[in-house]
Amino acid sequence: MTIPTGARLGPYEILVPLGAGGMGEVYKARDTRLERTVAVKVLPSGVSSSPEQRQRFEREAKTISQLSHPHICALYDVGNQDGVEYLVMEYLEGETLGERLLKSPLPIDQTLSSLSPSVSPSRYSMTRYSTPSWLPTS
Repeated sequence: MTIPTGARLGPYEILVPLGAGGMGEVYKARDTRLERTVAVKVLPSGVSSSPEQRQRFEREAKTISQLSHPHICALYDVGNQDGVEYLVMEYLEGETLGERLLKSPLPIDQTLSSLSPSVSPSRYSMTRYSTPSWLPTS
């Protein structure tokens, strides 16, 4: 499902598509109430049409909304408009890892320093709710 520029999902005005994949499409949007730029993720129609998938989506949204970490995008809102399920998240400027790798390979020191912030939020989110037996606790 492609959302046209200028369309609205609740108070969020779609500005430009940012990317798409198996888990939905992401758009740069404008929060017209708070006058800020946000990212809106529109979930695939299969999620909206399946009660099980919708329950899973709602559980995940509730879990994500309780996380607060410098390397995890904040979840601002969830919504449904005309059967379209969407998430509203913090919008972060910058290039994707794929865009960066097209320029040149990353030096090993930059690769390692890039991995550390990625591992930290994963560890944080997992330990926040339960500690798997394979994950060290210190």
